[in-house]
Amino acid sequence: MTASSLPRSIEWVGELDGFVRIIDQTKLPTQLLFLECHHVDTIHEAIRSLRVRGAPAIGIAAAMGVVLGVRQASEEDGDRAALVERVKGACDYLATARPTAVNLCWALARMRRVLADHSAASIRDAKNLLLREAKQIRDEDAAMCRRIGEIGEPLILPGMGVLTHCNAGALATAEYGTALAPLYLSHEHGKPFHVFVDETRPLLQGSRLTAWELGQSGIDVTLLTDSMAAALMKTGKVNLILTGADRIAANGDTANKIGTYGLAVLARHHGIPLYVAAPSSTFDLATGRGDDIRIEERGADEIRRGFGVLTAPEHVRCYSPAFDVTPAAFITGLITERGIIRPVTRERIAAVVGRG
Repeated sequence: MTASSLPRSIEWVGELDGFVRIIDQTKLPTQLLFLECHHVDTIHEAIRSLRVRGAPAIGIAAAMGVVLGVRQASEEDGDRAALVERVKGACDYLATARPTAVNLCWALARMRRVLADHSAASIRDAKNLLLREAKQIRDEDAAMCRRIGEIGEPLILPGMGVLTHCNAGALATAEYGTALAPLYLSHEHGKPFHVFVDETRPLLQGSRLTAWELGQSGIDVTLLTDSMAAALMKTGKVNLILTGADRIAANGDTANKIGTYGLAVLARHHGIPLYVAAPSSTFDLATGRGDDIRIEERGADEIRRGFGVLTAPEHVRCYSPAFDVTPAAFITGLITERGIIRPVTRERIAAVVGRG
């Protein structure tokens, strides 16, 4: 099985009266369960509860959620103002689901722009234009991830050991993934290599999701707990680290799943190159540096009562950021669909990403 043959993490089914189908990632790896989302509230809950996760997939879900939120709007003449208000309300609501991944607000901005760019369209046509835009966001992401894989594949040398953190694969995107895309392309071309997967505490996206999808694709994989990464690096078995990103500031500081910064520090000590793979939609050039990125705080029970089992004193206080920020100086390069940004500087980012 290849990445393109894995089940899609998210897709629109049918026409305007259709629905959004997602893989409920909270059920993996024991169940491959698909959810049908017919209302914007369901999409908001799916994003918030991590049923759909990964910056690109969150953006796609939000765009499709807007369509669900407005398709019942009256199509009577003169009701365009009501439609505009519905789109605004849906976008504002969905933007509250999770704060760190920039793709969510980026996708919602595109949906708002559809109405502004087609002010003369009928209500029915406007709704179909919104649906077309949401599908286009999905298709563009699949193409960008494939291109990231093609650009990053030369970094994967035969016999190499690659370490990855969290899940930046097909489950986190439309298809292929970001950090995993070069691995999938290398595997399709018959290149031998080995992947080490961090468990990724506290929600185990590495063990539940990355190990699952790599195994489904026949890629050689070994799982380790987060605290084992330093010892593994010391053995010399890790030659490259690949991660994804949820937001990249204008200077290259990168927000990604909590624990990434620690890996970057370890990688620097052991002389291991660390690359971040992300589409251009993950760059936030309006945010100057990592210190300005809002970091989502998760509930304490994700640590002390993980997956429903109490593993700590019931009332102990917990520190539970969902993300951390890796300084640009610790990143060897940023793999985008437009090329590899190396060295990671504000000037190189502006030149390659080309906006902001």
